[in-house]
Amino acid sequence: MHNPFTLSFGKKPVQYISRIAQTNQIIDNFNAESSPNQIYMLTGVRGSGKTVMMSNIADAMREEGNWIVIELNPMRDLLQSLAAKLYSIPEMHARFLKARLDFSAFGLGMSIENAAPVTDIENVIERMLEQVKQSGKRLLITVDEVTNSEYIRIFASSFQIFLRRGFPIYLLMTGLYENIYDLQNEDSLTFLYRAPKLTLEPLNYTAVRKNYMDIFQLDLDTAEKMAVLIKGYPFAFQVLGYLYWENREKDLNEILPEYDQYLDEYVYGKIWSELSEWDKKILAEISVSGECKVKCLRERLGMKSELFSVYRERLKRKGVADTREYGKIRLALPRFDEFVKMQIISVDL
Repeated sequence: MHNPFTLSFGKKPVQYISRIAQTNQIIDNFNAESSPNQIYMLTGVRGSGKTVMMSNIADAMREEGNWIVIELNPMRDLLQSLAAKLYSIPEMHARFLKARLDFSAFGLGMSIENAAPVTDIENVIERMLEQVKQSGKRLLITVDEVTNSEYIRIFASSFQIFLRRGFPIYLLMTGLYENIYDLQNEDSLTFLYRAPKLTLEPLNYTAVRKNYMDIFQLDLDTAEKMAVLIKGYPFAFQVLGYLYWENREKDLNEILPEYDQYLDEYVYGKIWSELSEWDKKILAEISVSGECKVKCLRERLGMKSELFSVYRERLKRKGVADTREYGKIRLALPRFDEFVKMQIISVDL
């Protein structure tokens, strides 16, 4: 049997732990007769499983007969891509021809005799969505890793128009918190503030432990040690599982250096490079001193309460700080304290 774990981002691994509650929340909302929300945004730290969760939802919708699911590339013209992908679906293509819709101005099919060509891309998609609605289907669009780019802004503005027209169109986007925040702050896209944003929480501890026990036929004690080592972080779940599969003859502690290296090179280095100097100072103080009480940390760093609160919230939203316990702040990512200590040493050198 091949290694069931993967180190590749975005790829749906053989072994993974689904977020049942959050996944069902979105699916149930989209499937409702009168959907309360037609947009959802998934956010979380790098490696938190946003893409995998989006793929799971898309797969579930594809299995239902009344859904069309289309994935769009955020680096391309999304409206053009949407029109082209809708046109390429055989069932919809047949309906467009039967309705004598001429989309040849955009390279979609041939011109139709005695039919006026549609020359505006928004109008093209509206005509297509009318056919989707008449067919009794719903359209789900997924966009992974959105940023505040021109293509995304134009698409989001058009999507708002499609919603107002009452079309059965739904949108599922993923992105880092700061990218979604920037997008929402665009003056023309304030409607996105009303769209539910789901921040992916750590994986269920019991589910992680059971998964490791079943795959490796482990005793409870070893499985618990592995579950504690990943702290509910999906990418760490994959990395530790991958390394343990390849090194089952070794003690768990023997693979920790390689575990740390993978986390550093694949994720932590990038996360660290995107932090501000004060972000790094706070994390360094937590890592070195082991202090987690907010009041004591502020005193050590000489920060006023108002300023510390700003950075505390930033670190929480970036997914590197756990602030669930009142008056305390801890590191959310597994062995991130060891990584931070190494950054401090390298700077001192």
